[in-house]
Amino acid sequence: MQKRQEKISQVVVTAGQMHDIEDRIFAAGMPVVALMEKVAGLIARSVQEIHFLRGLPQAGGSRVGILVGPGHNGGDALVVARELHFRGYEVWIYSPFSKLKELTSQHLQYAQSLGIPIYQTIEQLPDSDLLIDGLFGFGLEKNLTDPIASAINQLNELPVPIYSIDLPSGLHTDTGEVLGTAIRATHTFCLGLWKLAFFQDQALEYLGKAELIDFDIPLADVEAVLKDVPKIKRITSATALATLPLPRPPVTHKYKEGHLLLICGSRRYAGGAILTGLGARASGVGMLSIAVPESLKSLLVSHLPEALIVGCPETETGAMAQLQLPEKTDLSSFNAIACGPGLTRDATPIVQEVIESDRPLILDADGLNILAQMGAIATLKKRQAVTVLTPHTGEFQRLFPDVPDAKHDKVKAVQEAATQSGAVVLLKGARTAVANPQGDVWIIPESTPALARGGSGDVLTGLLGGLLAQAATKQIPLEDIVATAAWWHSQAGILAAQERTELGVDAFTLTQYLIKALT
Repeated sequence: MQKRQEKISQVVVTAGQMHDIEDRIFAAGMPVVALMEKVAGLIARSVQEIHFLRGLPQAGGSRVGILVGPGHNGGDALVVARELHFRGYEVWIYSPFSKLKELTSQHLQYAQSLGIPIYQTIEQLPDSDLLIDGLFGFGLEKNLTDPIASAINQLNELPVPIYSIDLPSGLHTDTGEVLGTAIRATHTFCLGLWKLAFFQDQALEYLGKAELIDFDIPLADVEAVLKDVPKIKRITSATALATLPLPRPPVTHKYKEGHLLLICGSRRYAGGAILTGLGARASGVGMLSIAVPESLKSLLVSHLPEALIVGCPETETGAMAQLQLPEKTDLSSFNAIACGPGLTRDATPIVQEVIESDRPLILDADGLNILAQMGAIATLKKRQAVTVLTPHTGEFQRLFPDVPDAKHDKVKAVQEAATQSGAVVLLKGARTAVANPQGDVWIIPESTPALARGGSGDVLTGLLGGLLAQAATKQIPLEDIVATAAWWHSQAGILAAQERTELGVDAFTLTQYLIKALT
């Protein structure tokens, strides 16, 4: 049972896939009405639990408004209304549609027979302590228009929490786009399987706290529908922790635990080298070498005394002019290379050199900007080794100007970029997405705006580099380790924000929470 729940919690589906899975369930004999009863019962129980945890009035002292749409989402809402009514809540129903699906109409008729008041216009609605949104579920594709659009806007202005069933009404299931207008939910009950909209940045301000209502979809039905298409997976704590290079064997040594080369920093951006190095330190990598301009060498030694600091010739502007490794050492000596934070674009020859190497390579910051000037897709197609790109949205658009806007559909954009370039692409954001060249996607399901600080990305580059170097010695799948690094980075930010508020998580502080996030 636990194994099934873990698998279900990882699955992310599109509207079309969810329709196909439901069709299989109903074709196998599950009555629609039985499923509706089960789902609504779970939602009603969760509503009561949330009320209890928030210290809100319980049955007998709380008025709940139920917003009912014309389809089965409205039917779910009506069963929730009935269940809360029987549990002692004072319930009213808002049903503005003249035509309803047959099952939804039957539930409305029964609610009316119980004496639950029903209103057709927004002006009639009484006060409430809570609204439950069952206007539209997944699959909505057309923009909402008046009068329902105006009604939603007025409902959003009410000073009460709104709980949405499956998806806030007005959001596109796949892109998270607002279709004219949408309910701004306090809490959303996602039914059965996670929908793609829950991981699109543009939807997050409408979703509130998201909760999966698992109504026991058979894994066989999920696998039957998803087997022939690229998989989109939500990385969980269990899968991330299982991917980390732990535990270590009782007999090992530093070179068996990976050797990472960081190439970073300039006189102008010395902090980038320090933060990247501190991120790599937290990864537990066995050996860490950091190539910086000669003038930064003593500074790096003072912050990272265990690392091998390589001082390189620099330009008049303080950028690295040449990669000058110790005698008898070349790029093939390392298990992985991470390049870019703080370099400046004056270090173009360095980036060209590492791209031509046969080592697993992470490019970030100015490494990405230089790659964009070179032509990302054509350049990366020539590489024989694995490349990982870690852009934010602006860098992504410079790297892949012909890929559709990542702000509109992050998952589709990152899939296309990875497929075209042959690289593993980690697209940063409120919900970071990782894609491999085969079109598989890993989504980091939670993060914090506390990470919107300069230097946070440098920490991720170092952390990812250290894990990648270890993965190379342990045959851990590359894409899994990239997703795990992003998850770990997010968890550290979340923990730090809980203890220090979202204003108190500078990049240096973030490095101090990386190990805490695992313990």
